[in-house]
Amino acid sequence: MIKRDFTSEEPLKKCITDITEIKAKDGKLYVSAIFDCFDISVIGLSMDDNMKAALCVNTVTNAYKSYPKLKGAIIHSDRGSQYTSEEYRKTLEKYGIRQSMNSAGGRCHDNARCESMWARMKEELLYHRYNPEKMTKEELKTLIWRYYMSYWNNRRICSANGGLPPMIKRRRFEQSLPQAV
Repeated sequence: MIKRDFTSEEPLKKCITDITEIKAKDGKLYVSAIFDCFDISVIGLSMDDNMKAALCVNTVTNAYKSYPKLKGAIIHSDRGSQYTSEEYRKTLEKYGIRQSMNSAGGRCHDNARCESMWARMKEELLYHRYNPEKMTKEELKTLIWRYYMSYWNNRRICSANGGLPPMIKRRRFEQSLPQAV
């Protein structure tokens, strides 16, 4: 349990995950992401037209394929049926990832960091630039993928990172480590 401590001293040790819904002209698009608490980078992303367990399993799988050092990390979520499913738990076990969930009673602040990330993306990307209800799910997928994997991770200035984009903070951390001989 991360107990609302959404910080980490190292990358790939503590992460948070959630799902958000976006209405498109051809139905709803569900976006699942894993954010690293170290630098708030998006390390796993998946999108689908439903929010079944497979969406979250794909997000974890995508994160692990990109970051095998995720093994041993904690991933925190709410208590949604996707995260309590056997399929999701087996995926975490397969990759050696520890599960953390909201406290009993589902206190709203237990996943506040993810909710904040979704709100920021929708405000910056959708509400003032595009009308998602006039776009197809496929168009939105491309837009959201580019937003997180290109802009958010590599160019978006973040006050929680001392004014650095997530991947710049990560690179500086890695460069500060002693070199193996």
